[in-house]
Amino acid sequence: MSPHESAHPHDDSHDGHTHDHGGHGHGSESTSSRKLAAVSLINAVGFFVELAGGLAFGSVALISDAVHMLFDALAYVMAFAAAYIAEDYGNGERWSYGLHRLEPFAAFLNGLLLLPMVAFILWESYQRFLEPIAIGTGPTIAIALGGLAVNIGSVYILHGDAMSLNEKGAFYHLLGDAGGSVAVIVSVLTIELTGIRVIDPITAALIAVVVTWSAATVLRGSGEIFFLKTPFESDEIRSHIRDIEGVTAVDDFHAWQICSQITVATVHVETDVETMIDAEAISRRIHDELADHGVDHATVELSPRYADRDVHLDTHCH
Repeated sequence: MSPHESAHPHDDSHDGHTHDHGGHGHGSESTSSRKLAAVSLINAVGFFVELAGGLAFGSVALISDAVHMLFDALAYVMAFAAAYIAEDYGNGERWSYGLHRLEPFAAFLNGLLLLPMVAFILWESYQRFLEPIAIGTGPTIAIALGGLAVNIGSVYILHGDAMSLNEKGAFYHLLGDAGGSVAVIVSVLTIELTGIRVIDPITAALIAVVVTWSAATVLRGSGEIFFLKTPFESDEIRSHIRDIEGVTAVDDFHAWQICSQITVATVHVETDVETMIDAEAISRRIHDELADHGVDHATVELSPRYADRDVHLDTHCH
């Protein structure tokens, strides 16, 4: 066994761990795209209703919630398109991992889209703070309740045990929308009882804070994938691999995510075993250890300790 020979070829099946390199057959993705499509349509309808109501009855808080819903609908459309394309295209040899990188890309754009919305809400809130106007209480509350129903229904559609990054992004958007609808209802009732109209723009500004939090959450999650953050504690993995009988050192280990549902890892270890059978056993144990930590695709390189170890590490390891 040469120093640079992989003792375990990167096979598509390994001890029951099946990896589909062409389409990465994650069966939940078709369901994911259908969910995102349904949520997109629901929120597009909700946007038009809330915007018309906000303009007709003078509530900037309702208008801000409508704009939030509009950007959410656009975000869901982008997320749906990314999921659909990743499922149905890019499965040939030219795309090693398909087009699954579209998922974090779409999520990142969704987060960016929230930022101009925050600026718009704050500007409208400031203008309404300077010149408060009367609000149609009954119709505004009715429309806000409809928006809340849309958000709750969308959350119910998306909620599950394991959500993709795009679904999580949509989920956070929807929670912010639901909070915005509740805030609109409370503010309108408070204005009706107290007559303090400045509560409306203040509520809109609070909605902007929620939107900013949503944007930060989505940008952070997608950014970690784009910049190849290791999705778990690499020191813990290294320790577990070193504890495997026959492993003398872990020279190199890298792990990253293609998208929120595909984790990839490479590891180079030294071993003191002398037969291919023993080397194969070690390789299988390393694959199993990585799979237990959520790695979907792993490349394991085994080699004996060699005299030019430092030269090799300077060239190949990071």
